[in-house]
Amino acid sequence: MKTQSITPALLLGAGILLGLASLGYLLGTAVEKFKGYERTVTVKGLAEREVPADIVIWPIQFTAASNDLPSLYQGVAANSERIEKFLGEQGIAPQAVSVSLPAITDKSAQQYGGGQRPEFRYTALQTVTVYSEQVDKVRAAMDKLADLGREGIAFSSNNYQGQIEYIFTGLNDIKPQMVEQATVEARQVAQKFAEDSDSLLGKIKRASQGQFSISDRDKNNPHIKKVRVVSTVEYYLSD
Repeated sequence: MKTQSITPALLLGAGILLGLASLGYLLGTAVEKFKGYERTVTVKGLAEREVPADIVIWPIQFTAASNDLPSLYQGVAANSERIEKFLGEQGIAPQAVSVSLPAITDKSAQQYGGGQRPEFRYTALQTVTVYSEQVDKVRAAMDKLADLGREGIAFSSNNYQGQIEYIFTGLNDIKPQMVEQATVEARQVAQKFAEDSDSLLGKIKRASQGQFSISDRDKNNPHIKKVRVVSTVEYYLSD
C-alpha cells in the first residue's frame, strides 16, 4: 500500500522538476534573444548657425561737473537734448530713445579730513538709452558719436552699465531646422558606426534635444550671434 502511494508522488515530483528545468531553459534563451534585440548605439549630432542680432541696446553715458547745482541740471538737460537730436539725424526713431534721471554726486559731502578740495563740487552721470531693432542704423550712429564729443560732451565708456548689448530673438523661427540638422548629423554618425561594426542601423530607441545656446561669434563682432544645439539619439542595431 505504501509503495503504491509513493510512486505517483515521485512521478509528480519528477515531472515538476523537468518542467521547471525546461522553463528555465526557455527563459534563458528568451533573455539572450531579448539582449540581442537591445543592441544600441548612442550618438550626438551638432547644429550651428550664425545669425545677425535683431535688437541692440546702446546706453550712451556722459558726465558733467559744476559748482552750481541748477546749472549742472541745465547742462545735463541740454546735452541730453543734443544727443536725442543727433540720434534723430541718424534715422533712429524717437520712441527707441529713453532718458534716465541723472546720478548726481556731491563731492563735498564725500570729503573726509583735510584733503584737497575738488575743483567741482557736483558731478553728474547721465544715460540716454537706445533700444532698437534697427541694428545697422544704430551701429552707424555709434561711429559718428565722436562728433558730439568735439562739441564738448564728455562721454563715459568705462561703466559696466554702459556696455552695448546685442540680442537675437528669432530662435523659435530656426529651431525646427536646427533640430532636423542635428538629427541628420547624428544619424550619419550612427550609420558609420553600424557599418564599421558590421551591423544594420535600426529605428530610434530614444532621443533628447539639448539646450540651445546663443553666444557672440567673437569679441570683436558681438552683433553676430552663434546659435548651437546638440541632440543625443540612441539607435537600435541588428546583425
